[in-house]
Amino acid sequence: MKRRDFIKTTAPAAVMVPSLVNGISFAAGTNPWLEALAQSAQDTDRVLVLIFLSGGNDGLNTVIPKDQYSQLAAARSNVLIPENQVLALNGYPNTGFHPSMTGMRDLFNQGKLQVIQSVGYPQPNFSHFRSTDIYTSASDSDQVLSSGWVGRYLETEYPGFPTGYPNANNPDPLAVQLGANLPLLFQGPAAQMSMTVSSPAIFDQWVTGTPDPAPNTPAGDELTYIRNISAQTQQYAQRLIQAYLNVSSQSPGYPAAGTNYLADVLKLIARLIKGGLQSRIYLCGLYGFDTHATQVVSGQTTTGVHANLLQMLSQGMKAFQDDLQYLGIEDRVLGMTFSEFGRRVKSNASTGTDHGAAGPMFVFGKKIHGGVLGTNPTLPANATDNDNLPMQYDFRSVYASVLKDWFCVPENVLQNIMLQNFQYLPIVNPACITSIQEVNTLSEALILKAYPNPMVASCYAEYEVPAGHVRLDLYDPLGRLMKTFVNQYQQAGTYKVWIENENYPIGNYHLRLQSGPLQKTTILVVAR
Repeated sequence: MKRRDFIKTTAPAAVMVPSLVNGISFAAGTNPWLEALAQSAQDTDRVLVLIFLSGGNDGLNTVIPKDQYSQLAAARSNVLIPENQVLALNGYPNTGFHPSMTGMRDLFNQGKLQVIQSVGYPQPNFSHFRSTDIYTSASDSDQVLSSGWVGRYLETEYPGFPTGYPNANNPDPLAVQLGANLPLLFQGPAAQMSMTVSSPAIFDQWVTGTPDPAPNTPAGDELTYIRNISAQTQQYAQRLIQAYLNVSSQSPGYPAAGTNYLADVLKLIARLIKGGLQSRIYLCGLYGFDTHATQVVSGQTTTGVHANLLQMLSQGMKAFQDDLQYLGIEDRVLGMTFSEFGRRVKSNASTGTDHGAAGPMFVFGKKIHGGVLGTNPTLPANATDNDNLPMQYDFRSVYASVLKDWFCVPENVLQNIMLQNFQYLPIVNPACITSIQEVNTLSEALILKAYPNPMVASCYAEYEVPAGHVRLDLYDPLGRLMKTFVNQYQQAGTYKVWIENENYPIGNYHLRLQSGPLQKTTILVVAR
């Protein structure tokens, strides 16, 4: 197949390589169907595939807490999934999936999918743009960073990039975004580390030959930088095409081409990995999760926009994982979803849900701990428009744990990438804890209670923990961190903390107890 024919067949959108020069964004075109994040100095052939669920996925209609069904029915009757249509999960009778997620259900039951419950951050921001920046930079909510967590990781592996790249040892792009564009995610401290594939026009625009010398001025320095990026783009595109053409057969399990955008992109990613591309991380996206209205078809809540999106996600993920097995590369690839936030507990009058706080993340692959990490969120009996799910796990704990156990990032380097220490989570084999079931069993063994509850003027929080670092926080109904009562090492035992009502508005608050990798939450009602 000729290069032009390949491009026309596989890359109908544009290819872009965004780079920053003195804060100004420049782009050299690329193709929206191709994206890869490449090899690092660490001697590993492992790959991470990120799937961004853009818009804020409704977690309560995705991973359904069946033991909270009566509270769900009271809070969101107009979008509620009928209980008899919730997909059952082996070993987890109180938790189920949306009926559109049969493929992900099958992966879960095969031990190749992990649900991480109620992922968020302490002071949630409900702006799409700001919260996306927080998730991609791994910043605190009141902190603005100019680099992304993946960019910082890659910079530790490839210091000095882009000077001297590509080279014999590193012939492929360090990062490729396929049909997605989150440049902050891949922005390193000094340079943009990704290749974004989005337009075939660039293949006809690349200049061959030697350009005129750039002047010895600041403008000339920037011109040299841009020319360097353009040359890299041309060489990297050749590598993408070569990897694509190296594979002649894939699993027949994908949906028909053009019927599931995410599946089409994931199929290309599998082909590039099998074809020998040495890229390490891939990003793709599925858009449309901002379901304020008509999230479901009225009276047929298993259908509608959200059901269609979850079906695309589920079909694509299952076909991709099956293809990895078919191609013999299943041991090398880990997948992970993320969204900028969840949705509110209570639905609105437009058969939709509004911007919320925490929501589930999915990690999938042969080498993960299967099952559910965390417990079903505890829902208030009478949810209001302001009620949100508090986080059980900080999203940065997920990132840090994946970097640590999948890419073998040393602890001291990990702190430089993530900028803080975060709770370790057993997500990937091998891990410190042998199974997710053990973690959840231990979490269930944690004791946390508040009395009197409801609280008017004051109450006690009583908890029992093993020896280790303990943190006890209070979150308001919107999921925002209000106060930290304990943040220190404690011996194993039972402890009691006095909590005063500091003029808190009435509502359903949450106490969150963290002990090492374990956590537990409980509702604290503030009354008058």
